[in-house]
Amino acid sequence: MDQAYHRYTEADHLMWRQLFEHQMEQLPRIASKAYLEGIEKVGFVSAHIPDFNRETNPKLRALTGWEVYVVPGLIPHREFYTHLHNRQFPASSWLRKPEQIDYLEEPDMFHDTFGHVPLLSNQSFCDFMAHLSAVALKYIDQEEVLERISRLYWYTVEFGLIREDNVLKIYGGGIISSAGESQYCLQESVPKIDFDLARVLDTPYHIDRYQDHYFVIQSYDQLYESVTGIESLLDRYLASEV
Repeated sequence: MDQAYHRYTEADHLMWRQLFEHQMEQLPRIASKAYLEGIEKVGFVSAHIPDFNRETNPKLRALTGWEVYVVPGLIPHREFYTHLHNRQFPASSWLRKPEQIDYLEEPDMFHDTFGHVPLLSNQSFCDFMAHLSAVALKYIDQEEVLERISRLYWYTVEFGLIREDNVLKIYGGGIISSAGESQYCLQESVPKIDFDLARVLDTPYHIDRYQDHYFVIQSYDQLYESVTGIESLLDRYLASEV
């Protein structure tokens, strides 16, 4: 699919600006350094919606070899992980309307693009995504195993926290793009758990409310290194079901 950039209206660009500026009022204090640097590297600004073909993808390809790939919305697991394996991040091209500003049933372009794309400028994070997608494709027909892989994706790429200079920061795109969860997840009363691969794979998640807890990594290198042994864990789950 093509982004069809010319179809965006003034109202669409205004919505992007409102969402962008609202989040950027708080993200410099609470977001990961790699994410904030990524905003600059990929050239995101409040003035207009990113043009994937002319602006975003040329910069991403030069940085890490990745690109944004337009999809109509949520896509099947096989298609999703195939795109990631090909270093293509699936992103919607439609943007929420004013009446949807606080709640969406499925991710829109602001979530997919503003939330996720800046970190695609970080090589360790990209290496994690590439390796995870290769593992997912290996087990793509094993529903129980694929669910566990989805938990890892959820608690990292979507809702992960990182400790930088002994301070908790957010990096997951689901948090980054959510004004409410950006504040909620860092409250002292919300449990934070040091990242442990086996525990993450065993922990279900919620899609309809804020998470009960969040997993904290120490670095993006740790995230990448964590998946090097994931297949042995997944094979154990398969063996236990026989």
